[in-house]
Amino acid sequence: MTEVTAEMIERGRGSEPQVVRQRRMLSFKVREVREKLTSNSDHRAFDIELLRLFAQSRKAATPAMMTLTLIIALTATIWVPVINVLAWVSLVCAAMALQYGFACQFLVAADQQANVPGWRRKFALAETIQGTVWALIVILLLHVDDANARTFVLFVLLLVAAMTAMISSTVPIAVYGGLMPLTIAIITFMRPGTGYDTLLLTIVGAAAQLYFVILANRLYSTAVDTLSFRAEKDLLIAELEQSKAKAEEAARRAEEANLAKSRFLATMSHELRTPLNAILGFSEVMKGELFGQHQIPAYREYANDIHASGQHLLMLINEILDLSRVEAGRYELREEAMTLAHVVEDCTHLLSLRAKKRNLNIAQAIEHDLPRIWGDERAVRQIVLNLLSNAIKFTPQSGTITIKVGWTATGGQYFSIRDSGPGIPEDEITMVMSSFGRGTMAQKNADEGSGLGLPIVKGLIELHGGTFTLKSKVREGTEVIVVFPPERVMNALPHLDPSKPSTEPVRRQRSRAA
Repeated sequence: MTEVTAEMIERGRGSEPQVVRQRRMLSFKVREVREKLTSNSDHRAFDIELLRLFAQSRKAATPAMMTLTLIIALTATIWVPVINVLAWVSLVCAAMALQYGFACQFLVAADQQANVPGWRRKFALAETIQGTVWALIVILLLHVDDANARTFVLFVLLLVAAMTAMISSTVPIAVYGGLMPLTIAIITFMRPGTGYDTLLLTIVGAAAQLYFVILANRLYSTAVDTLSFRAEKDLLIAELEQSKAKAEEAARRAEEANLAKSRFLATMSHELRTPLNAILGFSEVMKGELFGQHQIPAYREYANDIHASGQHLLMLINEILDLSRVEAGRYELREEAMTLAHVVEDCTHLLSLRAKKRNLNIAQAIEHDLPRIWGDERAVRQIVLNLLSNAIKFTPQSGTITIKVGWTATGGQYFSIRDSGPGIPEDEITMVMSSFGRGTMAQKNADEGSGLGLPIVKGLIELHGGTFTLKSKVREGTEVIVVFPPERVMNALPHLDPSKPSTEPVRRQRSRAA
């Protein structure tokens, strides 16, 4: 039991701390995103994100607004004294500095500590102040009778209104606070009663302000939808990561459990076989009546039953241990040069007596000039014996078993065993290839079996780098094909004639696997 360590047992009882922390973070993330998506009170779940977008937009737009202010101030000096323009520029810069400070302060603050209503009021107040300061340009040019000055003021107010609507769209109350002073300034400055042209411009300006409000609302809806889609995407990603983490944890636990089981069984060979050998030995002594005849004949039958059951149990234990060693990666191949045809013929000879008892006909198609292969002869014998025993077991009396040995198309070697038995349904092939799996035909017609023969064969073949194929049809029989790769074939070197060198390759006739 030295292979199963305390560390492995401890890992099997619980997850690693790092995995636990990761799962907790994923669970928290999933819960947080779900709360956002299930909130149904005026998008309150996205208030922090909307305020952050507003603060980022205002912070990024401040340099451009400063540049625009300087350009407008230089242009206003055409009609207004410089001292008045500087005073107005100072007020505008102060208002933008206030908004910039609020934006930076909000971006630095943690989301959990943010007071959403308070920050919304702050931003709305700063936006109202900034809109009012911009509207003061009307006072600078109110008494100027130049039509160009009037057009200039209208252009500036509409431009600032458009920028305010787009930059502040994620906080609707800030949009209203910024546009209201600008709208009042337009109506006041244009003085609708002075003429038809002025009235038309005033209507256009008011309509433009209404359009900016509608545009801001559309941008706000788009921002909310974008945040909602992003939250859904985050939720999907978090759930996928959570499912992946659970699947990896389940796979890790299953792998460790399977490895612990395999190592446990692989190390129990001595503990299981020692008492069983005693049972077999003493039952054989009792069966053979070495120390005298039994006074009661039934005791002899009991001894035979005990010995037969012990042999069956020993065979089952050997199969379980072989499969466990293969699964645990502890089966070591004792490789040597061997002849596949000789091994197949030898195994066929060993089981020929069992086939004769069932009146089975064994047909062989073996190529005897095959070169040797590099492999574990004991494992190959076990493969052939298991497959041939199954064929004899499932073939009805007077049936036929066909054995072939030859070349594959790629240069490897193969052997196949085909029987005329009842066959295996297609939906049961996967089951019979699994450990302890037995098909319906096997349960009805066959002798006792553990269902480990085919998994052991498959494992041993894969250790050799080969492939194992099972083909079967109901009422037509079953064929198993074992293929050894070309790397296992030890091609014999051609005879060299020093006086007559030749580069012609040695040709050989190969037969394809069925």
